[in-house]
Amino acid sequence: MTKQILIVEDDHVLNRLLVDQLQDLGHEANGEHSWKAAEDFLQQNDPDLILLDGRLPDSSGYDLIPQLAPRFPVVMLTAYGSVPQAVQAMRDGASDFMLKPISSDALEMVIERVFATEEMRRDFSFCKQQLRRKGGNLLVGSSTALDEVRSLLDAVAPSMMTVLIQGESGSGKELVARELHNRSDRADNNFVAIDCCTLQESLFETELFGHEKGAFTGADRRKEGLIEVAEKGTLFLDEIGEITPPIQAKLLRVLETGQYRRVGSARDLLADVRIVAATNRNLEEMVKAGKFRQDLFYRLNAFTIPVPPLRERREDIPLLAQHFIANHDFSRRISKRIAGPALRRLVAYEWPGNVRELRNVMERAIILSRDKREITVADLAFCSPGAATEAAGTALCFEREPSLEEIEKIYLEKLLEKYSGHRGKVSQIMGISERSVYRMIQKYGLPTTRGKESIPKA
Repeated sequence: MTKQILIVEDDHVLNRLLVDQLQDLGHEANGEHSWKAAEDFLQQNDPDLILLDGRLPDSSGYDLIPQLAPRFPVVMLTAYGSVPQAVQAMRDGASDFMLKPISSDALEMVIERVFATEEMRRDFSFCKQQLRRKGGNLLVGSSTALDEVRSLLDAVAPSMMTVLIQGESGSGKELVARELHNRSDRADNNFVAIDCCTLQESLFETELFGHEKGAFTGADRRKEGLIEVAEKGTLFLDEIGEITPPIQAKLLRVLETGQYRRVGSARDLLADVRIVAATNRNLEEMVKAGKFRQDLFYRLNAFTIPVPPLRERREDIPLLAQHFIANHDFSRRISKRIAGPALRRLVAYEWPGNVRELRNVMERAIILSRDKREITVADLAFCSPGAATEAAGTALCFEREPSLEEIEKIYLEKLLEKYSGHRGKVSQIMGISERSVYRMIQKYGLPTTRGKESIPKA
C-alpha cells in the first residue's frame, strides 16, 4: 500500500537519495531541507511517516519529537556520535532511528517495521473499543438507585475532577470506578487499581511512586510506579481510608501539584493521571478523630458517588443473578435458569456482603446444580450468620469445600429443626415434594417423629 512519507534532511544529496529510494519502493515521498519548510508542508498534509534529521539549520530534530510523535510516526536520522540522543528521542516517542549513511535495504526494513507497528497499534485500539462496546455497561440493574449512580457518572466522567466512591464492602465500588473510566476521555489508556488494604507503608510508596536503583536494599534497578503505569489513564485507590498519614501527605501533593517523586530520587515527575478513590469507611468521622487528613479529605470529596447496598435495590437481584449465570463457564455449557422459589429466596435475603456475596452464592449454586437446568433453593448456600437466619431461614458455613450431600444433609437438618419437623413447610421452602423430603430424611438417617403430620409411605 502506498504511503506518504516526509523527509526532513538538510543534506540535499541524501535528501534526494532518500526520496528516490522511497519512490522506488512505491511510496509518495516529499523532501524538505528545514523545519520551517517541513512545518509549512505539515499544515497542508498528514504524512504516514516522517524521516527527521537530528540537526537542522533552524531547529534540533530531537527537540521536535514531543511535538511530532503524538501525531506521526517519526524515524530519526542520526550520525554515529548522536546515538545516545537518538535513543533518548525514542524514549520521547520516536518510532525508530537510522544511522547515516543509509542503505536501501536498511531503509526498507525500518519503514516496514514502523508501518507494521502502527498497524498493530491501530488494531489494538480498535479491539479495545470493540470490547468496551461489547462489554456494555458494567453496572447491571435497572433500579432507581442504580440510575442515580449512572446519572452522576455521566455528569463527572468528561471532567478531570477527582472522584470519591463511597459504599459498603462488596457493593461494586470498583465496577463504578471502571465505568467512570470507560465513559471518560481517558478510556483508551490504562485503568490501574491498587488495594490500599494489602500493602505496608513502605511497599505502598514504592508501588505508587516507583523507586530509583539503589534507593534501598534490593532495589537493583529503577522501577516505574503505578502512577506512571496509569499515565493518561485512571488510577483507582481502593479503600483509601486505610493509607497512613505519611502516604496521605504525599498523595495530597500529587493532587495539589500534579507532581511526585520516585523513592530515592530528587527529581519531580508530572502525573498525568486521573485519581479515583473508594472507601467503605466514614472519612468525615476519621477526620474528626484525627485519623485522616482534612485537606486530603476535601480534595477527594470534591465529587462523591454513593453506591447503594444491594438490599436497597432488590429489583436488580434477578438481573444480577441471571448475569452471573450467563457469564459462568460451567453454565455456558448448560443453559440454566433460577426456579421461582429460589429467586424469591434471593430477593428476600438481606445480602450483608452485597453484590460480591450474591456472585459467590450464584457461582456455588451453578456448581452444585450440576447438570440440572434449574437452580433450586436446595442449591443456594448462604454464608452470613445472623442475616441469613433472619431473611433466608438458615446459614450454611464450611471451613472447606463441602460435597453436595453434606450441604444437602445439613441444610435439611437445619430446616427440620427450624420448622419443628414440619415436612410440608420444609418441602415448600426447598422447592421439592414432601415425598422427596421424606426420602432425604431416610437417606441421611434423620429423625422422622417430629411434628404431627403423617409420614408418607414410599
